[in-house]
Amino acid sequence: MTDQRSDRRTLQGIVLSAKAAQTVTVEVERTYKHRRYGKYLRKKKKYMAHDAAGVAHEGDIVEIAATRPISKRKRWRVVQILKHGDLAAAAQSPDVELAEAAAAEGGES
Repeated sequence: MTDQRSDRRTLQGIVLSAKAAQTVTVEVERTYKHRRYGKYLRKKKKYMAHDAAGVAHEGDIVEIAATRPISKRKRWRVVQILKHGDLAAAAQSPDVELAEAAAAEGGES
C-alpha cells in the first residue's frame, strides 16, 4: 500500500508574506498556451499555506502540498524549502544590517 501523503498534489512557488502566525502566502506561477492564438501566457495565483515550524520567510521558494482544510482559506501546507531567498538571508543575519549601516556612515564622511 502506498503512502497517501506522497500522492497529493504539490506546487512550487515564492513566499510573498510570512507575517501571520504559522501561515505563509505563496504565489504560484503557471504558463499555458492560448487556445486560439497559441501565445504562451503566465497566470499567477496566491495560496495560503500552513507553516507550523515557521521556517519559511519572504522570498523563499517552497514546495506546498494539498491537505485537509486547516482554516477558512488554508488548504495547503509547506512541505520543504527549495531555496532561501535574498530577503530571508538578510533578515536572518543581523550582522548584514550592521555592516550596511557602517558602510553608509563611512561613505558619507
